[in-house]
Formats: sequence, structure tokens, C-alpha cells
Amino acid sequence: MRRGDDFTAHIAGLAGNAAPFAVIGIHLSFAEGALMKAAVLTFPGSNCDRDLAVAFAQAGAEVHRVWHKDMNLPDDVDIVAIPGGFSFGDYLRCGAIAAQSPIGAAVRAHALRGGYVLGICNGFQVLTEMGLLPGALMRNAGLKFICKTLELQVATTDSAFTSGYSKDQRIMVPVAHHDGSYTADPQTLARLQTEDRIAFTYSANPNGSAAAIAGILSENRRVLGMMPHPERAFEASHGGTDGAVLFRTLTGALALA
Repeated sequence: MRRGDDFTAHIAGLAGNAAPFAVIGIHLSFAEGALMKAAVLTFPGSNCDRDLAVAFAQAGAEVHRVWHKDMNLPDDVDIVAIPGGFSFGDYLRCGAIAAQSPIGAAVRAHALRGGYVLGICNGFQVLTEMGLLPGALMRNAGLKFICKTLELQVATTDSAFTSGYSKDQRIMVPVAHHDGSYTADPQTLARLQTEDRIAFTYSANPNGSAAAIAGILSENRRVLGMMPHPERAFEASHGGTDGAVLFRTLTGALALA
């Protein structure tokens, strides 16, 4: 059984007859029709891929699971989502091996033709290794794994990812990383600031990130990498719902595109 089929069977089993989902083939969507098509990647060591798929589905998207050895993305996909975890055990550098996976070429092509990409935690690390976002994620200051909910500040609302928030809004989103210290040369940092491409910052810098950066955007503002996990702040049962805004805003924006 492929990972996508396994995910479908799992959700169908959890959902039962009263669930608000329709499960067809290897994808999951709301019963009234999907607003956009999302592809969620899975690598060996990914541990947030199902959480991410469920968040997109609950926001109204048609979700397809894509294995790292696949060569192609689903037809007409709107957004590719790269989840958190420890792809390939974080060997060499976090995200370095995943960036060279067979699916990587399709992800790069999707981004270069203007497609949307979201990388969360390890996914952010993969995006920097792919060269789709500048800079690098280094070992946390203090050399400790950080796992807790932190306050973020929304630094820009000028993107499909962040337009549902207010500028400078404070939101609570969990983090879980050991290599989350964003690092870039002074020229890159200045450019990110000048071009309004810093998406989120930490209210209290937990890991030594330059300029307290928690997430950044690409030049065309269609690729977002962030270390915090909005998919873990989607439902009240998670302890907060601030992350749901990102997914619902994104789903609505791409439906109108």
C-alpha cells in the first residue's frame, strides 16, 4: 500500500459515516468540492506530513500525498507543502538529502513557474537547500532542542499566506526544532527587510535567528518557509487556532486566483 492510500484509509477509518470529508482515490477533500489542490510531500523521517494534510483538508483543499521517490506532482496542483520532521535523519545537513530527492526537480519547476510552496520546519530547511529561499537554518543558540508554543509577530500581510492577519498581530504557534536559527549574510538580511519579505518574527528570539526571523518569503512572495508549525495550531484542541488563519486565507486566495 502506498503512503497516500494508507493516509486515505486512516482518515476514512477515523471519520466514519458522520465525517465532513469525502475520500476519493489517494486524496482527501471536503465533500462540497475542493477550492484548491495541495500536494503534501513525505520523506523518510517526516513526522508532520499527516498533520499538514489534515490542516489543508480542513481548510477546504483537495489534498494529494506525494512520496519523495515520485517524479511528478499531481496535475494542476496549486501548492506544494513540505512538512516538518527529520528527513533522512538530518544526515549531512538538515534537509540536504531531501532537497536532492527525485521529487525535488518537480518542486523546483513548480516554484519557478510561479506555483506556491509552503515549507514548515524541516520543510523550510529543505527550501533553503533547494535554493528556493535564501539563507540557512543553523543549530539553535544554546544547542538545545526547543519544543513549546511561542508568540510570533506578523511582519507582513502582503502575501497569500499572511493576508488574513493584521500587520504586527501577535499570534501563538508551536515550534519544535534543534536547527532553527535563521542565518544569512548582511546583504541578504537587508534585502529581505527592504523588500518586506520577512513573514514572521519571534517576539522573544528562542534560537538566535538573525533579526528574530521565524519565516521568510521568496522574491515573488509565493514561497514561504517558516520554522513554527501552524498546522499544530489549527483546532481548539491543539491549544490555539492562530495557525488556521494561514491555511484558510491561502485556500481562499488560491481559489480566487
